[in-house]
Amino acid sequence: MHARALKLLQHHHDFAVIHKKGERRTKQVLVLTFLTMIVEITAGTLFGSMALLADGWHMGTHVAAFMITIIAYRYSRIHAHDDTFAFSPGKVGVLGGFASSVALGVVALMMMVESAERLLKPRTILFDDAIAIAAFGLLINLISALLLKEHHDHKHDHEHAHGHHHDQNLKAAYMHVLADALTSVLAIVALVSGKYYGWSWLDPVMGMVGALVIIHWSYGLMKESSPILIDESIDASYKIAVKKKIESDADNRVSDLHIWRVGPKHFAIILSVVSHTPKSPQYYKALLKDFHRLSHITVEVNKCYGDDCIIQE
Repeated sequence: MHARALKLLQHHHDFAVIHKKGERRTKQVLVLTFLTMIVEITAGTLFGSMALLADGWHMGTHVAAFMITIIAYRYSRIHAHDDTFAFSPGKVGVLGGFASSVALGVVALMMMVESAERLLKPRTILFDDAIAIAAFGLLINLISALLLKEHHDHKHDHEHAHGHHHDQNLKAAYMHVLADALTSVLAIVALVSGKYYGWSWLDPVMGMVGALVIIHWSYGLMKESSPILIDESIDASYKIAVKKKIESDADNRVSDLHIWRVGPKHFAIILSVVSHTPKSPQYYKALLKDFHRLSHITVEVNKCYGDDCIIQE
């Protein structure tokens, strides 16, 4: 077989979602978040604000999460065209998103425990200084959100023209920034209320509220990324449609069918066909040309020499 013909028959295995601009923006956000983390943890400790301290530690975990995001991007890019993975490093970014969602959940639990302790044992808060630092933290969060959202919106527009490629890695980074912004807003509300109305108890309560919201976000991201990591199959109706398409041609029968995720929006299929008049694998692949969610198709063809191998329904 000629090399050109062989190349035409080879499968495409690049199922990774790699965004260089998203990686660069994430690095910028990492630097901003790290500097703000140092400022807020120091200020929260000195000024006695639980909401501010919680926001600082919360940003600290986001620094770790952003590092996971960057490492996942870099790893996916380096191994995009080698044989390290059976179906490309398409799930590395998803794994980064899942790890970040776990980090979000852990931070929220830490915030809950610390806030409960502060609610039972109140501490003196230097409101003016704490409000100024919280406002600074919110400003950094908004800048970081704009950096990531601008790229997210560009990617969304690109998807409409070229297909849907959901980047859980980038989404996780964006969710972390939104969580930071939320805790900053709650900290400001609590500190302002404490200063002008004497509601010092609102500081740890807002810490709890922020923790609950972050747990909700964490669960949603975990629920979205985990099925991809465990090779979730496609929905039953799609499998039925694939089987019906193959079996509507001649006397074909599908004897074995497996469809599973190999990337955020990519599925692979292994299909075994039994027929009295078998055709080439390419023929059966052509029958599935309208099933656009199938990115990698493998067909096994078996000839039936009697009536027993064709199951009549």
